Amino acid sequence: MGKPQKLLITAGTLAGLCLLGFIGARIGVAVVSGPPDNLGHKNGRLAPCPDTPNCVSSQAADAGHSIEPLAFSGSADDARARLLAALNTVPRLTVVTDDGNYIHAEARSLMWGFVDDNEFYIDEAAGVIHVRAAARLGVSDLGKNRQRIEAIRAAF
Repeated sequence: MGKPQKLLITAGTLAGLCLLGFIGARIGVAVVSGPPDNLGHKNGRLAPCPDTPNCVSSQAADAGHSIEPLAFSGSADDARARLLAALNTVPRLTVVTDDGNYIHAEARSLMWGFVDDNEFYIDEAAGVIHVRAAARLGVSDLGKNRQRIEAIRAAF
């Protein structure tokens, strides 16, 4: 028998392994986690944004989360049809609920498959579609939810 071999793990190797473990755990959670239980509307109000910066809402009062609703003229049915057509232009976005004046769509990130929930509430009396887009995980979305809603606005 020879001498036992020493296992040399450098700080860089250890950091790399930790990063891979972290990313793997995040991917696993993103893939298996379902939608949050606060989706939908109550009395015309979508859920408030959490304290994290990865959410925008047309019903938020603070500047960090606030975004303008989609304005429309004409009927709610026409606005809904225009909205659905606009949603079809967004890559990796799937409508999962289409219930009259409420639409919920999931957007998945290209690389890691993280899911963002996008909600739309059509308020015919006010002539607007209220929007809310929130990441399911993490703290920052690097502005992706705001960018996506603005792209939907441009297509609408």
